[in-house]
Amino acid sequence: MAANARRDEGVRRLGTFGGVFVPNVLTILGVVMFLRAGWVVGNAGLAGALLTLLVANSITLLTTLSLSAVATNTRVGVGGAYFLVARSLGLELGGSIGVPLYLAQAISVAFYLVGFSESLLLLLFPETDARLASSVGLGVFFVIAWFGAGWAVKTQYVILAVLATSLVSFFSDYAPIWDFSANLHSAYLPAHSFWTVFAIFFPAVTGIMAGVSMSGDLRDPSKSIPRGRLAAVLLTFVIYAAQMAWLALNAERSALIGNTLVMQSIARVPALILAGLWAAALSSALASLAAAPRTLQALSVDGVLPRSLAGCVPLSATARSGLTWLRPTLVSPTEAPGPVRNVCPAQLRCQAPYGASAGCPTDVKRS
Repeated sequence: MAANARRDEGVRRLGTFGGVFVPNVLTILGVVMFLRAGWVVGNAGLAGALLTLLVANSITLLTTLSLSAVATNTRVGVGGAYFLVARSLGLELGGSIGVPLYLAQAISVAFYLVGFSESLLLLLFPETDARLASSVGLGVFFVIAWFGAGWAVKTQYVILAVLATSLVSFFSDYAPIWDFSANLHSAYLPAHSFWTVFAIFFPAVTGIMAGVSMSGDLRDPSKSIPRGRLAAVLLTFVIYAAQMAWLALNAERSALIGNTLVMQSIARVPALILAGLWAAALSSALASLAAAPRTLQALSVDGVLPRSLAGCVPLSATARSGLTWLRPTLVSPTEAPGPVRNVCPAQLRCQAPYGASAGCPTDVKRS
């Protein structure tokens, strides 16, 4: 027991900033910020866009407070959101959430990498097969995940620096349009309304699970999870609000709606916006890549999945997850599924168990 305690203490070496705050910030400031924020402002107007942001952040803030309440009332182990729900609502309900959560985390790694590879190759190496580039990228990230959370966090620091530089480039140039008031009010495209725009934007702010997924690697998860998540939610809210205001000030409505990379036309160094976009895709992939094996490990420790997947450090779970990550990357882009129109309702449903678990902070003993 003493040896296990010392070993567990050795694994738990991440603090609030690297283990919770940075992963959450990087996942929230994702590709939606670069590709869809302008479209949201163009349709809803600045007032409607800020209302969309406020409603979306209110939902994630309530989820953050709920999970923080659970985290401060129980000893948090490996498994992140699954662990907290399972210890509050029971292994039966926890398992029914944990298995789909693991599959979603594992498969999303491949889709983030495919999206990154296709955009990169389209601009730089159009003749290269995207599946080859995605597989190479997956191999690099697999090595990072294999060597543990420390490597993942160091990689995230590099990605954070690129993302910050991209935002500085965006906010450092100022060329206001003549009639700013035209962008204040909504002018929705046909078949769109406040709620369809909200559905497209809402997934941008659901990255709050990234930091919780590293719960087994945190030195003091009961303090780090609430502090890191709340700080990330508040900071990203300010960044999104400032970005929406800057877009409304510096771009015509037609450009906001029609130009996916409108941020590039505003930035002082346009190439840095592409770098930030790629960094956002890679950060989301890295967060899911680090989270999936830990969720799988927790499911095996609880007996929901075969116990052979369990271990102090999730190397076995990482190796098995690698096959799950690889398969979708080998799918041809023409064979990939089309846009999923029900992303927002699914994201909203996923928030419910975490809110419910806040009212049941009692530990459930493992069988």
